[in-house]
Amino acid sequence: MPGRKVKTGGAEAIILAGGSGARMGRDKQYLLLAGRPMIERTVEAFAGSGLFDSVILALGPENLAKYGPGWEEAGIKTVPAGETRTESLRNAFKLVGAGAALVAVHDGARPLVTRELIQACLAKAAEAGAAVPAVPLKDTVKTVAADGKVFERTPARASLLAVQTPQCYRREVLAAILDAAGRGKDYSDESQVLEELGLKAAVVPSNYRNIKVTTPEDLVIAEAFMKDEKTISTRAKIPLARAGFGYDIHRLVEGRPLILGGVKIEHAKGLLGHSDGDVLLHSICDALLGAISAGEIGVYFPPTDLTLMGISSIAIAEKTIEILASKKARIINVDATIVAEEPKLKPHYEAMRSSVAAILKMDKADVSIKAKSREGLGDIGHGEAMSCYAAVSVLK
Repeated sequence: MPGRKVKTGGAEAIILAGGSGARMGRDKQYLLLAGRPMIERTVEAFAGSGLFDSVILALGPENLAKYGPGWEEAGIKTVPAGETRTESLRNAFKLVGAGAALVAVHDGARPLVTRELIQACLAKAAEAGAAVPAVPLKDTVKTVAADGKVFERTPARASLLAVQTPQCYRREVLAAILDAAGRGKDYSDESQVLEELGLKAAVVPSNYRNIKVTTPEDLVIAEAFMKDEKTISTRAKIPLARAGFGYDIHRLVEGRPLILGGVKIEHAKGLLGHSDGDVLLHSICDALLGAISAGEIGVYFPPTDLTLMGISSIAIAEKTIEILASKKARIINVDATIVAEEPKLKPHYEAMRSSVAAILKMDKADVSIKAKSREGLGDIGHGEAMSCYAAVSVLK
């Protein structure tokens, strides 16, 4: 994966991000934290650490359908989250390689975890079998009566720690935990089951910056921590799928060749424009530029520049590809719909797909081109104009 450091081997990471976000009041995994989705920051802390052979991400059904393909393209394995944290962990553990010596389990909502803490937890787990990061409690803790109306006692604060993640285990220890965990029963963390097995996890001193973002107030605190966070900006950024939308329209006039997707189509009229009027390529290029927030083709090929008169739209597409490359973006797929009353374009679908795929340097299987009519309505319906809509996705 681009930007990933050389791995030290023997470990795999599981990130659990299937929570409902009930306390946040909305899906927290894709909340923006300092301008980027929180889960992206969490995953890159592990994928960019150089400590893991693979990273496995458990996502809820909607996020898995929406973002799963992008994560897979980025080299992150994905699995569906279960009804409980434990079931999500079971699903993810199935993808852990048989040769993995260590497994780290982390909350998707802890985006500020550091490489140093991860490494310390792995090292302690290799030694003790299980390791859990924790911090001293700041507040006094009391137990309450069953009815919740009165306090009953005050445990000694010195003997209490607030645990965090990543909780790291030797592979066989985590397998034993999952075997022992009751089906349908949920646990606040995996190490809780260790106690039922008579095993003890080693304590790894952590810090208060490794916050779990659970409530809106936590988000504010996390952003405050990030104001002087030095490691976040230097981590390897995980490419994610981004969508773009484009639209173009040109008049049909006599005496002009009709060119669509770089393909010349026999017709009595062609598209009027500063360039060759290729609405198909124009809409696709605008969509691609939009997907990376790089403006639109008029910025790079202004209609006021007379030296560009009659320019081939293939040159416009080539420039667009250069811009995408400069932003380290790669096209995943293109879906375009031409709106025209005439000529009938269905016989030219395959030629246009092949041409667009070659121009954009992508697989033809990832290019979809189709056409619709306006049923005789408006300028397009009267054969006086042609338009095109394009949707694209890119990995950036």
